[in-house]
Amino acid sequence: MEVRFDVTEHAGIPVLATAGEIDVYTAPRLREELLELARAGNATVVVDLTDVSFVDSTGLGVLVSGLKRFREAGGDLRLVVTQPQILKVLEITGLSSVFSVHETALAATAGARS
Repeated sequence: MEVRFDVTEHAGIPVLATAGEIDVYTAPRLREELLELARAGNATVVVDLTDVSFVDSTGLGVLVSGLKRFREAGGDLRLVVTQPQILKVLEITGLSSVFSVHETALAATAGARS
């Protein structure tokens, strides 16, 4: 399945909206998108997974690596998750307590530093 990325801004914070499946085949594209946002000097980024139907361990690894990179820069990587199956994966893996998880991009950008 094809994955799509679209970057917008809310309150000066980049929001990377992702659609499709994040798996071993598409995770490298997610990694590149996050690296581009980091190289552009963004300390905090929101990844909107609202339209993501599946995330495998490779995709989770990319998100964790991104989180580490942005936190080392003094920022954060925040997630927007509305799909129950994605939320369940985050809960089962314990990542729901590692990431800042929100229901909307507006909530995810509230109080964040760019």
